[in-house]
Amino acid sequence: MYEERLDKRQFDELRPIELETGVVPNANGSARFKIGGTEAIAAVYGPAEVKPKHLEKSDQGIIICKYDMMPFSVPDRAKPGIDRRDMEISLVISNALSRAIMLEEFPSSMISVYVYITQADAGTRCASLTAASMACADAGLPMRDLIAAVAVGKIGDSIVADLSKAEEDYEGGATDIPIAFLPSKDEIVLLQLDGEVSKDELKKAIELGRKEANKIYELEKAALKRRFTYESKD
Repeated sequence: MYEERLDKRQFDELRPIELETGVVPNANGSARFKIGGTEAIAAVYGPAEVKPKHLEKSDQGIIICKYDMMPFSVPDRAKPGIDRRDMEISLVISNALSRAIMLEEFPSSMISVYVYITQADAGTRCASLTAASMACADAGLPMRDLIAAVAVGKIGDSIVADLSKAEEDYEGGATDIPIAFLPSKDEIVLLQLDGEVSKDELKKAIELGRKEANKIYELEKAALKRRFTYESKD
């Protein structure tokens, strides 16, 4: 049984969140998203010419994403360079962003997205995807909606929101379920499962993810509003 969270949060309580846009001056758009001890910084460049040329699509643009964890992001120094997990998360981010960005507006063009994890305490793919979405909006790319992502999961018999690394490693076992939404469309653009849950537990996890993602969505919109309100005053 998991009756009380290790950090004393409620089962549906997110860790403290910080977010801002315009953090990389030389990028077309950028954002920082921090939730608990996990922090992601995203930078967006383009639309630009497609390289290599054989990737070009005449009817729409493409998204190329690179995800990387900084060696200092975890207590046990992460190995530098791109591994299979980094490549998988890069693909997850680009696939989700392809559902959010109106790529038909940019035929034969490429959008490059770079995401770096500067601190890691679980939920890195969700933090990365949220930061990348905000960076794309900051770049002024036409989007169907922002993406809001959060990891939910099962610890013991309890469904909880925003697992920490200590919870992922809970000795009684934990199931991690990263999930991302286009909230205004109520569309799921990412749903992964690392572990086992019943059909009813998965349904409950999705509903909790939807509730918590909407909270993040409101914070994203507020951060972008602050950014563009500040620029309009300059």
